[in-house]
Amino acid sequence: MKKILLVIVGMISSVVLFAQDITQYSNPILAGFYPDPSICKKGDDYYLVNSTFVYYPGLPIFHSKDLVNWKQIGNAINRPEQVNFDNAGVSRGLFAPAISYHNGLFYIVCTLVDKGGNFVITAKDPAGPWSNPAWLKELDGIDPSIFFDDNDKAYIVYNSAPPDDHPLYQGHRTIRFLEFDHKNLKVIGKEKLLVNGGTDITKKPVWIEAPHIFKKDGFYYLICAEGGTAYDHSEVVFRTKNLEDAFISYNKNPILTQRQLDPNRKDPITTTGHAEFIETKTGSWYAVFLGCRPYEGEHFNTGRETFMAPVKWKEGWPVITEGQEEIKYDYPVPMPELTRKIFSNFSGNYSFRDEFKNPQLDDRFIFLRIPKTNWYALSGKKNGLSMQLLPQTCAQKENPAFIGFRQAHLKCEATVSINFITHAENEKAGLLIFQNEDHYYYLCKSVQDNKPCIQLLQSSSDKKDKLISSSLLGSMVNTVQLKIEAKGTTYSFFYSNNNKDWSLLAENIDAKFLSTKTAGGFVGSVFALYATSNGIVSENKAGFNWFNYLGNDEALK
Repeated sequence: MKKILLVIVGMISSVVLFAQDITQYSNPILAGFYPDPSICKKGDDYYLVNSTFVYYPGLPIFHSKDLVNWKQIGNAINRPEQVNFDNAGVSRGLFAPAISYHNGLFYIVCTLVDKGGNFVITAKDPAGPWSNPAWLKELDGIDPSIFFDDNDKAYIVYNSAPPDDHPLYQGHRTIRFLEFDHKNLKVIGKEKLLVNGGTDITKKPVWIEAPHIFKKDGFYYLICAEGGTAYDHSEVVFRTKNLEDAFISYNKNPILTQRQLDPNRKDPITTTGHAEFIETKTGSWYAVFLGCRPYEGEHFNTGRETFMAPVKWKEGWPVITEGQEEIKYDYPVPMPELTRKIFSNFSGNYSFRDEFKNPQLDDRFIFLRIPKTNWYALSGKKNGLSMQLLPQTCAQKENPAFIGFRQAHLKCEATVSINFITHAENEKAGLLIFQNEDHYYYLCKSVQDNKPCIQLLQSSSDKKDKLISSSLLGSMVNTVQLKIEAKGTTYSFFYSNNNKDWSLLAENIDAKFLSTKTAGGFVGSVFALYATSNGIVSENKAGFNWFNYLGNDEALK
């Protein structure tokens, strides 16, 4: 009788835990380097896109039915002829895409920084294919977004220079718009200034950007990011009854920020802003926006991530946070009737494994710029991913033999199994943790004094990698496993030749070296399968048997 009672209690506990899991969703909804989210809907389907800078394929497209379980269905930029990333730094390239849907067609407008400016692409199916860009040369700025009015007219709103290109202070920008001929994909008419400086130009607000317009209850609402993308980041709102009239700033702006909170609070979410709103079929409103999760001070390696929070309406104005309100890691699911389980592998403490048995790479993997040659192949067998050693390195602004996977947790581990033989010290293959051309650590197999070894290298400003630690291997060891473990402020590096007994190569290696605060830019850290011959042409190849990723953040448990 006692055993039966214990079984029943255990069953009840399991049911309660399961019920708790499906009544709450976890922030960030897209963990890791998924910044500048934009969202739209078609019927009961929701679609989301993010910035990717010079990573390729670019502009990942996500789909959801419930705003909680997101699945990547493709990439909008996935053909070399669409864009050019040649000689572009990691944090250049594709900035702030905005996705919208109108009369059977999906639109993305985006800025290709330094390489052509603003463009629009279209698709009947958001999974693709997306068109080649139609360039919008008349738009002198960044962060374009399309608004479709009730009368079938469309407008592009964007960030631009101050009047007469004469800034009154550092960070002085404006928000402008032009009518958009959505049938011929071009802007028409005369440019109009909507916001000069920000919410109150007498207070010298900085970096008004990422504008979106939507309509509700007879008002046109304009939401924008303000304050820059660091700790002072925020979201502000304006409204008007008529697009010909001035937009009025909300007197309680900002409607989203975390800059006023104690930076030493437990598990902080910071730098929130760059939002876009979506309304569900039941009339509830939600905002997707970027935020960051620092592990110490303003240091974070996971980049700017996609968060979601409910929008409250107060006296005709939208509000996300007020006063000392914190963005939460957990909120009630928006549509409980649809969210029967959490199956997203982009949020929470998920795991990911790829044994490279498919004929194509998983959509989650990214290249550093656009491949110029077919330097990798998938056989579907043992050593299923084969990579040619290229002379290009990740320290250069070229396309190296680099296949990346975003670091999505403060605490996590990435593991790879590699089959690689070399007799040349310049040839190396292994696992990289990379932030930009000058900030990375490389755990690799190579040779030292004609003997096979495992090395840990660190980038340096002179483009000559510095050896941190090394360990000799037996002469018959061809296949090894490599592991990089992130522990917030540090990384540890391991190797094995049986995938069971791990040898520590180096521990307590400074993670802040790869943080945005130290390395700069707009991206997050990326684990990468990487093989290089360091400037010398080579016929050698490395075989990767599998890649495994496991996240383990305390705040997400």
